[in-house]
Amino acid sequence: MNKNPYEVLGVARDATDTDIKKAYHKLVMKYHPDKNPGDKSAEEKFKEVNNAFDILKDPQKRAAYDRFGDAAFAGGNGASAGAGFGGNPFGNGEFHFNMGGGDMGGMEDILREAMRGFGFGGGFGGDAPHQQQRGRDLLDEVVIDLKDAYFGTTHTVKFTSATKCEKCNGNGTADGKPAPKCSTCGGTGYVHTRQGFFAVETPCPDCNGLGKKIDKKCSQCDGTGTVNKQRTLDVKIPAGIMDGARLRMAGMGEAAPHGGTPGDFYLDVRIRPNKTFERVGNDLLMHMDLDFATLALGGEIEIETIDDKKLSVKIPSGTQVGERLRVRAHGMPNGRGGFGDLYIEIGITIPKKLTEKQKKALSEFAGIKSDKKSWF
Repeated sequence: MNKNPYEVLGVARDATDTDIKKAYHKLVMKYHPDKNPGDKSAEEKFKEVNNAFDILKDPQKRAAYDRFGDAAFAGGNGASAGAGFGGNPFGNGEFHFNMGGGDMGGMEDILREAMRGFGFGGGFGGDAPHQQQRGRDLLDEVVIDLKDAYFGTTHTVKFTSATKCEKCNGNGTADGKPAPKCSTCGGTGYVHTRQGFFAVETPCPDCNGLGKKIDKKCSQCDGTGTVNKQRTLDVKIPAGIMDGARLRMAGMGEAAPHGGTPGDFYLDVRIRPNKTFERVGNDLLMHMDLDFATLALGGEIEIETIDDKKLSVKIPSGTQVGERLRVRAHGMPNGRGGFGDLYIEIGITIPKKLTEKQKKALSEFAGIKSDKKSWF
């Protein structure tokens, strides 16, 4: 029997509740015993579908499976049986939340992680107190010109955020040294109490779940290890960057309290439309109107590339309106040391005023060509 509920229902791991329900109803109708009388294979499939749905419809069961896989329901604790995470959770008549060191069975570990993830023991909606906190990620957006995207540029960001306290080096202590482990909880951040046959752990009252005991707090940060400070950050935007790209600067987000891991800084890059060049991947497209004589007889024209260079381009005789001429390696940097191509889309310039001589020449040309049906 397939134990992967996502594969059974045919949904992705980030599927929404609605997606899961739709997939479930479709498969249940397909493999229902009433529609497949005597078909053992369909009966097994029907059981698989129900088991899978029983896991994915329940946020706690789904979180446990995402973290531990098939081990989340090992030991005969099927997803569709009993209470809690399935089967008989009480074992030998006692339900253990043994969440503080020592040997732990797979199910106890699952329960611990799931309960903390859903707020039990760590304060509803909060982070698990004993776990090292992480600083917040920061996000900024910049709009640059296409030429800046071609050459690459630097965006300077000024903002105020939590930074590591320099006086205590982020430890929150008056002497700047790392705080010792809390003797009450042994550094776990939790203490264990018993309520009947339940073994419950709660945040340590002496260290407030921090796992460290700060006797004398830093006067600068009041023991948090962070202070708000104005910062200036230079973000390098690489040449050839695409519109909508997101750059990440690891560890440059907000500092975390008590020496935790800092967050990351992200920069979303948008590119303004350019009047001359249209970007298509790493290629560039420009429009050029030429006179009839140049298109018919051929010649050379001079264009200005995106990097402000003058370039001579040969126009073949008989070039048609709408045709695109390719100029190799004059597009955008491709990030691998090369460049895309530049395409020149050909248009035509129709003069509004003609001299008598020009009119006569065109009339003679039209007269000659009028005998041939290929004209126009």
